[in-house]
Amino acid sequence: MKITRVEAIPFAIPYTHPLRFASGEQHVAEHVLVRVHGEDGVVGTAEAPPRPYTYGETQDSVRAVVEKVFAPQVVGLDLLDREQVHARLNRTVANPAAKAAVDMALWDALGQTLGRPVTKLLGGYTDRMRVSHMVGFDEPQKAVDVVAEFMQRYGITTYKVKVGRRPYRLDVAVVRALREHFGDTIELYVDGNRGWTASEAARALREMEDLDLTLAEELNPADDVLGRRWLVERTAIPFVADESVPGPAEVVRELLGGSATAISIKTARTGFTYSQRVHFLCESLGVENVMGNQIDGQVGTLCSVTFGAAYRGTSARAGELSNFLDMADDLLAEPLQIVDGELHVRDVPGTGVLIDEEKLTRYRTDR
Repeated sequence: MKITRVEAIPFAIPYTHPLRFASGEQHVAEHVLVRVHGEDGVVGTAEAPPRPYTYGETQDSVRAVVEKVFAPQVVGLDLLDREQVHARLNRTVANPAAKAAVDMALWDALGQTLGRPVTKLLGGYTDRMRVSHMVGFDEPQKAVDVVAEFMQRYGITTYKVKVGRRPYRLDVAVVRALREHFGDTIELYVDGNRGWTASEAARALREMEDLDLTLAEELNPADDVLGRRWLVERTAIPFVADESVPGPAEVVRELLGGSATAISIKTARTGFTYSQRVHFLCESLGVENVMGNQIDGQVGTLCSVTFGAAYRGTSARAGELSNFLDMADDLLAEPLQIVDGELHVRDVPGTGVLIDEEKLTRYRTDR
């Protein structure tokens, strides 16, 4: 069960349309496929989606740190030596997506070696999750058209609306159009990606008080400490910390400091090991979780549902598990299927990631 090799393969797949939100814009998924090889021939696989405008990582930096720094440190360790693996990874600061991908690939390899699904090794609470879809910046009618299509085609009834534009009333108009068109047949919440000031966010929330929003996520900057506390005190709905909580220490800071009342867990950011720690912290404090999305491809999405389905707390709300639908193609040999608004975990050893090697050859950018 020794780790014999770790590799990082850069690939690029275009989106069918630009994804726009307050902190950035995506036209192409320039991600990194991370593989952990074991001595018995098993290969664990995960995906690192770099987000330079949020965490400072790029495709090149992820590949370099995995192959030149992390691989030499973990090769030779046992797949069960997870604490030793993370002790060595954490000698290097930051690089959350790179560390998360190594961690999840290790868990995938371990699950295959033990012949058990990773979701069972983690907790095994359920075999599926309800799906939430992200609606990016758009005009009100176009947003209505997107939701109508996804409701009809995939049965999705929960939607996260990206907000944070100036003037904020355009975003309010989008949310209002969705509520007026679909009524109470859909759940709506908003995500500002730190785009508004605290006062702008407060005004926008007042104008949306009658729209039955269930969550508000990262409406103003994470470093606006007093503004966030002021806003949370005036917000009747759960205020979700996302980019401001890249790890367990920041989760404690935000919750105990009064800057958030719910936490988004992203396996693309904290892998399985540190996502466990974040969830257990929240569970101990009676705080809700949302399974977030880092605009993952299907490999990353499969990891997200693997973790989210493992626990009652992380599966209680719809998880953000559908952004891969905005990609022109993907790498899984057996593509994910969202049916009746749900995504199932795969009842196979590991996470169930099986790569279409022809597609990987087509989309990899290192050859």
